[in-house]
Amino acid sequence: MNVQPIFEVPFERRGVLAPGLPILPHGVERHPVPGAGSRAVAIAKGDQITLLDRDGMQMAEMVIFTPDRSSRAGYLGATGQGQPDGIIATLANGSRSGRKVLRALEAAGFDIGQGDAIRVFEEGSQAGDMASFTAEVDGLLIVAAPGAPMRPEEQNPPTDIILYVKRAAPGREKPDITAPDPLADPLQDYNILPGNAQSYEVKAGEFIQILDVKGRECSDFQAFSLRALDKGIEREIDPTTTRSLMGNLYPAPGIFSKYWSVDQEPLVEIVQDTCGRHDTFGLACTARYYEDLGYPGHINCSDNINRDLAQYGIRPRGGWPAINFFFNTLLDETNAISMDDPWSRPGDYVLLRALTDLVCVSTACPCDIDPANGWNPTDIQVRTYKAGEDFSRSIGYRKSAEADVEKTKKTAFHECFARHTRDFIEYNGYWLPNTMTNHGAIAEYWACRDKVAVMDLSPLRKYEVTGPDAEELMQLCVSRNMKKLSVGQVVYTAMCYEHGGMIDDGTVYRLGETNFRWIGGNDTSGLWLQEQAGKRGLNVWVRNSTDQLHNIAVQGRHSREILSRIFWTPPQQPAVEELPWFRLTVARVGDVAGTSVVISRTGYSGELGYEIFCHPKDAVEIFDRVWEEGQEFGITPLGLEALDMLRIEGGLIFAGSEFDDQTDPFEAGIGFTVPLKSMEDDFIGRTAVEERKAHPHRKLVGFEVEGGTIPAPGDCVRIGRAQVGEITSAMKSPILGKVIALGRVSTTHAEIGTEIEIGQLDGQQKRLRAKIVPFPHFDPKKERVKGNYD
Repeated sequence: MNVQPIFEVPFERRGVLAPGLPILPHGVERHPVPGAGSRAVAIAKGDQITLLDRDGMQMAEMVIFTPDRSSRAGYLGATGQGQPDGIIATLANGSRSGRKVLRALEAAGFDIGQGDAIRVFEEGSQAGDMASFTAEVDGLLIVAAPGAPMRPEEQNPPTDIILYVKRAAPGREKPDITAPDPLADPLQDYNILPGNAQSYEVKAGEFIQILDVKGRECSDFQAFSLRALDKGIEREIDPTTTRSLMGNLYPAPGIFSKYWSVDQEPLVEIVQDTCGRHDTFGLACTARYYEDLGYPGHINCSDNINRDLAQYGIRPRGGWPAINFFFNTLLDETNAISMDDPWSRPGDYVLLRALTDLVCVSTACPCDIDPANGWNPTDIQVRTYKAGEDFSRSIGYRKSAEADVEKTKKTAFHECFARHTRDFIEYNGYWLPNTMTNHGAIAEYWACRDKVAVMDLSPLRKYEVTGPDAEELMQLCVSRNMKKLSVGQVVYTAMCYEHGGMIDDGTVYRLGETNFRWIGGNDTSGLWLQEQAGKRGLNVWVRNSTDQLHNIAVQGRHSREILSRIFWTPPQQPAVEELPWFRLTVARVGDVAGTSVVISRTGYSGELGYEIFCHPKDAVEIFDRVWEEGQEFGITPLGLEALDMLRIEGGLIFAGSEFDDQTDPFEAGIGFTVPLKSMEDDFIGRTAVEERKAHPHRKLVGFEVEGGTIPAPGDCVRIGRAQVGEITSAMKSPILGKVIALGRVSTTHAEIGTEIEIGQLDGQQKRLRAKIVPFPHFDPKKERVKGNYD
């Protein structure tokens, strides 16, 4: 194998770095192959093919077919290893990538069973290992990253392989970025060059895709009710009506992202959005905007819209209200409008569904005098699709600025909770239930406090940390002492940057002497583990297992009895009823032949409770057993709104509220996770945390608030005219019958009993009287989570 690294690098120009716009050397293509997935790419003679094992320990399998349907490993200068069993199994697992490859094979008439397999990284590999081959013929290359479902007690998740193709004849000029393939067979397909507008008709139920071909390009969109136009009445998307009915400045997929006419007729709704940042209520650029800046006669979108809509008899406007897709509008504290470069990347798009027959118009903005289009106007692609297409609702998610965009996923328990609600919201790339239709947050809350509740926590990020240096890596990256962590034990800890700011909080599961599982709230923590392992040359693998381990939490006083009826544990493992707080056990449903799970006595509710981890294929079985056994105890499904109430009462912190990367563990109220006196080993951020602990500026405290008004996160905390802190979370506690809050305040005013005021409006004109109290507000000794009930 000829190993030659090829890496994309972030775009940079004169000190302006844009990691979200990675570039590759001329003639190099990048094709991600998902773990347990596959990819088919056309190859030409002389092309160099390079495989990158991103996380390590992932075998790859390749097959090449020539146009005459022959397949020989020698075509890539390799030795064949027989039938490609890995590819065959991968194509048969029902994955989305597998379906695409099967269609490509069928179209070409190739029989995968006749392929001559090339296996790469079969003996194991380190993260970042690469292998290169040169094509001796033209053909179709199929690459797979095979992997079987990971059992919960195992640590071998299938992970991604990255395929790079360096073309032997890429052409003298660097090829222009073109629009990606359509989502389905389009009904209409328009390429709109910058400085142009395009109108088009769409029937009710049909879909409209507006695609930013090259990135950083704005597109104004307006839609008219065709039924109203036929009556000689112009009824288009109205900003004021939409804002008033939706109560949301920026759009989000689903029912909360409809757009309405002034007659309150819904016209369109958002179905998919890979960018996540748009301006819904501004004007398309106007002649006056350019004139006022000294550019008379500059082409503009409003005039373009006027010209193109004239064919429908629509009267011209000096400035068109529009959805300004990909336009990055900023509002300061006085609500003054400014702008910056768009957030959109090449290929980002928005998918809408027409709710009635429409006349639509789209533009490619010509603005080249400010950052609106990244100073470089480019083209927009508009495609429409028939009403019967099956497009799932999705918001684009990226693990990091450089990562590929991912669609919002359903957890393996989604359909189980969908029996009880249609109210799902996006959370870290997944759809999670918010409230239950026939219960509501208050009822769900009381079910957890008085009986038992079940919730979906599958979006928690899981990373398998294995290898001889696994303990050393974890000791370095988290604040708790891993040397004191026994096999089968779980510990809650913080993870910090060098300056002491928190990356994440989470739990470490010790599955063996050299086997750990990190469970955190975000991918940044897992990426940090990978980065530190590579940076320090440690003999350890860090692999993402989030989509191999989905989990529900069963919380409440009856949780132990329910689980003990369902799960069998082998003699060497503790039974559910024996499981102490922050311990795990490996169990099976029913008996030794049952479905495998990992159960930990952990949770996020402040109640006695457990988390059950299983492979997604087993999720419905696990949920149904829990639900069946829980009927006797009044089990209730619980959503995010009720969970937030439970965790605030319990004094449990949440990322983006009680901590961020500027907050150290002591400021976040979890100083107990940093045993500076008993732990001699260094960990990343220790020096900074020690300094910040010795000279604290802020402290997390609890508040009791008078008057019944619930403060909003971010509301200022004041003593007199001076701001001394801010609210991080607040609620009206059902069990305490009062408004409570968490917040950070200056250490000079953090004493219990200190009377403060919470500012609203401008922080001065409206004040809520409050005082600092101990937290957790409810069950401060955590008797209930230990299973002690009155």
